[in-house]
Amino acid sequence: MIRRGFLALALITGSAAAAPASMEDAAMPGQLGPDPIARESSGTSWQPDSTPMAGRMSMNGSWMTMWHGIANLVYDDQGGPRGEHQSFSNSMLMFMALRDLPSGVLGGRIMLSADPLMGKAGYPELFQTGESADGVHPLIDRQHPHNLLMEVSGSYSLRLSAVQAIYVYAGIAGEPALGPPAFMHRFSAEDDPEAPLSHHWLDSTHVSYGVVTGGYQWDRIKFEASAFNGREPDQNRYQVELHALDSWSARVSLNPSSDLSLQISMGRLASPEQLEPSIAVRRTTASVSYDRMLSSLQWQTTLAWGRNAPDVGAASDAWLLESALRVAAVHTVFARAERVGKDELFTPGQPLYGPVYPIAALSVGYVYDFAMLGPARLGVGALGTAYHYPSLLDPAYGKGPVSYLLFARLRL
Repeated sequence: MIRRGFLALALITGSAAAAPASMEDAAMPGQLGPDPIARESSGTSWQPDSTPMAGRMSMNGSWMTMWHGIANLVYDDQGGPRGEHQSFSNSMLMFMALRDLPSGVLGGRIMLSADPLMGKAGYPELFQTGESADGVHPLIDRQHPHNLLMEVSGSYSLRLSAVQAIYVYAGIAGEPALGPPAFMHRFSAEDDPEAPLSHHWLDSTHVSYGVVTGGYQWDRIKFEASAFNGREPDQNRYQVELHALDSWSARVSLNPSSDLSLQISMGRLASPEQLEPSIAVRRTTASVSYDRMLSSLQWQTTLAWGRNAPDVGAASDAWLLESALRVAAVHTVFARAERVGKDELFTPGQPLYGPVYPIAALSVGYVYDFAMLGPARLGVGALGTAYHYPSLLDPAYGKGPVSYLLFARLRL
């Protein structure tokens, strides 16, 4: 079963008849405005214009289409007394279609994941928190799987001039204007098969069941606001869980040069947690991504900060610094450093329940793409993580646990 997500993407990519995305493709007009398409990332977020485009693009009549996907087959060994080991597969497959109209651009996206096949409890990850596997108990030291349906959205942008546009983006499943691009869509993070510990401070709303966003772009700056369903998906990963658009967010994005992208955003999530339905959270995020191409080297680094301020309880902050260096399109070295305030590591009644504990983690990994499987690259990689935390947590987590992942990766 753990191989199904990996094999599903292999079958799809093996039959795709399209060309790899190129530098010329990256300069094409975007889905939401006059910006180059390479600037556009998950939802309506921006990344540096110089970010390399992944996927396979083709023209089908008046439509430009693109397939993009990634699947990992992972052996995961988390250290310390609370660590576990498990084999699993996580994946994402996205299809996008754009049509240029006389007055603007019509677009649509569908994104699927085979993550539900790994089981409702997801995979082991020390100090990770968020969501539930049974609707009763919180997931602790585990990363939840994503839903089968990650995005079904449509958009329309209206050109006002050569450098101005207004747009609307709406989805049954989609991503509101809150936070940086979702981690699996950032070049600086996409090679890491493990979710960031800061995920629920930065980009956890990337799968929201019900979202509407409106925005205005003027050249290199963009203003946008969203109404969306703030409840995170529950443990039923095959279901579509539409609720009222009870939450809001606003974001300002700026790409001052082709190598740099910045955003600041804030929002109010009404009842995001299934297990704490009466608590709303105010989230604020800021991030900067720098991308540079040097001969055969492609390098991107992202620095991000997020703050969650719930109606009840203490506010907490998360910092993330991640970087990826790809050499000659086949060797990739990546690293991630995080510091996150965690108050969900223990449940009521346990001696250490209550405080916000500062948790730091440093991960370093490497991927070697050694073969082509049709239009997709096949690679193998490894990742190791070390942690720093208050000695008060030693009885639970031990002293100096180290975790590692070994994985095979298929990337379209």
